[in-house]
Amino acid sequence: MILREKFSPMCFLASLGAGGLSVSFFMYLMFLVPHPNTPMATYDFIMPALIKGDWLSFVVAFSLVFIIAFAFLHFKLLIWNTKQYNLYKKTASYQELINSNSQITLMTIPLTFAMTINVCFVLGAVFVPGLWGIVEFLFPFALIGFMVVGYFALKIFFEYFSRLLIKGDFDFSKNNNLSQMISIFALSMVAVGFAAPGAMSHNLVINSIGIFGALFFASLAMLLMLIKLTMGFKNMFEKGLGLEAAPSIWILIPILTLLGITFIRVSFGLEHNYATPLAKSSLFVFTSTILSLQIIFGILGYMVMKKMGYFEKYIHSEDKSSVSFALICPGVAFFVFGMFFVNFGLAFNGIVAKYSIAYFIIMLPFIYVQIKTIIYFFKLYKKFSF
Repeated sequence: MILREKFSPMCFLASLGAGGLSVSFFMYLMFLVPHPNTPMATYDFIMPALIKGDWLSFVVAFSLVFIIAFAFLHFKLLIWNTKQYNLYKKTASYQELINSNSQITLMTIPLTFAMTINVCFVLGAVFVPGLWGIVEFLFPFALIGFMVVGYFALKIFFEYFSRLLIKGDFDFSKNNNLSQMISIFALSMVAVGFAAPGAMSHNLVINSIGIFGALFFASLAMLLMLIKLTMGFKNMFEKGLGLEAAPSIWILIPILTLLGITFIRVSFGLEHNYATPLAKSSLFVFTSTILSLQIIFGILGYMVMKKMGYFEKYIHSEDKSSVSFALICPGVAFFVFGMFFVNFGLAFNGIVAKYSIAYFIIMLPFIYVQIKTIIYFFKLYKKFSF
């Protein structure tokens, strides 16, 4: 299928969603497989757990299958979108795009490629034996990868923002949604990428570069969030939320997850390389705050889309909109941060015992959201027949 001028950069969200779902299944391994000597579960801990023959073996096997399946779909959709985008750049509608509000949708490209680095990291950790032994040599390459993605994200952002400041041609009549926050989503994804070496490297220089990069992109993301949220809600209160862009009201959920994980990682990085003790209780307070905001926006977004008939029109009928893939990321993000809340917020503080009945009961709502997200992903995937 060749779209040419009918292509939209928002189609990259399909690849992003598949990558996010792949990473989401790694959360089961990350938090359920014991890994006493390393900050994340790796092949050396996962494989013994797989062949043990208990309930955890089933969870590990199940997770590995879905990590591979969604990683495959991520790369398949990434190649398809990249080919389509290269054809699209030669059309007149691309020229229209880069002179309109929609120019910001180009941020989906660095956003998706940042996810690709995360997917590769997960695949390496899970399937490459002894990887943790050479991980310090890999961190500089991860930093370079995120620097490249960050450069392209900043390039698109500055070209867009400078054009608006010079020409003053922002169309407020089309801003009755939060789609403009896709730029914040991309910057937050780069920030969380930098935060990984910032949290896990034992080399002070690598650790510091990672933390600086994370704070640089997170600071810009938070500054923009103030501007874009204010503008978006002002326009929505005046004109009502635009139906096709309705999923954008949920975009805060993945942004909060990414910024939340960024600051958790930075805290861990400061603890083991800067001798700054981390108060366990602060993790409970912080994860509770982020999760509360996600629940509030989740309920609000669901009520609004339900009343507007969004799901009937763009999920259950034959009507297509590339923006509908924006429904996948919030589901993934809510599940991922839910796992951080249960483990770092509750279990880490001894509020619930790890592997207890209460521990798994609290996890159930997040697993339910993950399953619903997978169902919606395949409904959309089938509809678009990539």
